[in-house]
Amino acid sequence: MAMGGLIILVILVVIALAAPLLAPMDPFAQNLAGRLRPPGTEGHLLGTDSLGRDILSRLIHGSRITLYIVALVAIIAPIAGLLVGTIAGYAGGFIDVVLMRITDIFLAFPKLVLALAFVSALGAGIENAVIAISLTAWPPYARIARAETLTIRSSDFISAVKLQGAGPLRIITKHIWPLCISSLIIRVTLDMAGVILTAAGLGFLGLGAQPPSPEWGAMISEGRKFILDHWWVATMPGLAIFTVSLAFNLLGDGLRDVLDPKEGKSG
Repeated sequence: MAMGGLIILVILVVIALAAPLLAPMDPFAQNLAGRLRPPGTEGHLLGTDSLGRDILSRLIHGSRITLYIVALVAIIAPIAGLLVGTIAGYAGGFIDVVLMRITDIFLAFPKLVLALAFVSALGAGIENAVIAISLTAWPPYARIARAETLTIRSSDFISAVKLQGAGPLRIITKHIWPLCISSLIIRVTLDMAGVILTAAGLGFLGLGAQPPSPEWGAMISEGRKFILDHWWVATMPGLAIFTVSLAFNLLGDGLRDVLDPKEGKSG
């Protein structure tokens, strides 16, 4: 199952990188005479939308936007969480209390609601959506990094490193961070499905990628008006979101079994 998820994600990356070559038509080209054509229509394998644009071409180019958002969030959120968590866990005391209470405040709100608040303040757009999603995604990583740090800092090898004259910065960067990476990688792969859904939710509400960008959530929003008579307009991007989200979950479960066998067996 994990290999199946990995294969799907590899295919997504290939499609995103080769989108101009793989897309059969221009994703922005409108043809009002051929609007709302069903799947299987000659020249339109997945049909057309309300403006006559080829849905398959828009899905292929939309994978670029999805991969762009996922990649940036997968970099920004874990790094921010790692910094906050290791500082809180290693410093302890007042610093730990303050940083963890800030983390608790972020965790108290649903991610989509908090992302909507940040995007409303920053303005609509892909870059602002990435910032908003990252601001909502870092707290779980901070919790994981803090828990790992609390365990590691009391270890004998950390005491030995201190006796050799290593300072806090060296201990954190050279000895604590490498031991936190595996847990964060597992969490990243499991969280990416939620990131995709949040990004699609922002796009659906018109706060993510702006028209005429072929973002999957925005495509669902455009097709909801035709869901009863022309189901394919909203269903095809919905299936794309479902497939990629499922692939990330399968890959995350597989990585958990490999990188943390005890947790995988208990799960």
